[in-house]
Amino acid sequence: MKFLLVAGFPDSILQFRGALLEALQASGLEVHVAAPGLAPGSPMRQALDQRGMRAHDIPLRRTGMNPLADLRSMASLWRLMRRIRPDYTLAYTIKPVIYGSLAAWLAGVPRRYALITGLGYAFQGSEGSGRNFLRSIAQGLYRAGLGKVHATFFQNPDDEALFRTLNILSGAQVSHVVNGSGVDLDRYRTTPLPPEPRFLLIARLLGDKGVREYAAAAASLRKSHPGCTFGLAGWIDESPDAIAQAELDEWIASGDIHFLGRLQDVRPAIAACSIYVLPSYREGTPRTVLEAMAMGRAIVTTDAPGCRQTVEEGGNGRLVPPRSADALAEAMKSLLQAPERVAAMGARSRAIAQEKYDVHKINQAMLRGMGIDTEQAR
Repeated sequence: MKFLLVAGFPDSILQFRGALLEALQASGLEVHVAAPGLAPGSPMRQALDQRGMRAHDIPLRRTGMNPLADLRSMASLWRLMRRIRPDYTLAYTIKPVIYGSLAAWLAGVPRRYALITGLGYAFQGSEGSGRNFLRSIAQGLYRAGLGKVHATFFQNPDDEALFRTLNILSGAQVSHVVNGSGVDLDRYRTTPLPPEPRFLLIARLLGDKGVREYAAAAASLRKSHPGCTFGLAGWIDESPDAIAQAELDEWIASGDIHFLGRLQDVRPAIAACSIYVLPSYREGTPRTVLEAMAMGRAIVTTDAPGCRQTVEEGGNGRLVPPRSADALAEAMKSLLQAPERVAAMGARSRAIAQEKYDVHKINQAMLRGMGIDTEQAR
């Protein structure tokens, strides 16, 4: 029996799906992975090879709209599936979900699944914005792709409800909600809090991640708390919503932001902070928040889909309205003024991570949802 995972970004394969792929192997499946950037000799291909997984490089651009290029991607996936004959496919992120699911249907794959890890640029922004055209196209393409799968997995109930409301999923189509991608509690362990207050945000540098609100809150708080540090880790991504390099340079030059760049291992950065912040406008379930929770950090995030599920208001952190730098600064300030609460919130974060976000529990739920024997995978 063969299982094919279709991804759009090679760096995410082992970081976000590694434990799931290992669980599939433990259940007796031969695991294949298709993604761009998996050419022979590439680091991710070598890492997959070392784990006994079979990697396949595909021509796919995860951003941009080029119908001919996207059709070529779908044709390439169809040829790959006709060649390796997988028994299961699972695709995640928008283009793999749409074109991978259609290709799997055309190739006659017996069991086809999709994982919605977030809604992305097209579903962000207010009504009447220039994104409405993209949103309508994305809805139609999602409807076509998800109409060909046996079940769709969502990482929060808000996204599932939205897809139902927009009739992207019909009432007869099967869907499941899982608690994000989960976190490896053995890899992300609780660490002592630093002696001085330090905030941290890890994200792709996009407006929709709330990076501008974070920078504005940092600038405001530094006036009253000059000894406080505001870390930012990430990179400028390919997106119409990307933060400009000049904007980032200005934050760094002002001293408001301590920029850490793109990190291969986020654990040292999380260990060095006392409070983790993610002012995102919408997420699937934010992986960095789960990692910070597992390491015993208080959380400040938004009362937005995907984010709100991670925080018990006043228990393990604070929830703020999205798009409000003032509300964000006020919540961050309230924790600066109550350091004893920060420690208690961090302890509660770890407990919630153990209760809800253990990666092994989540993977077992996904395997059950795909009808795969979970007894062998334990």
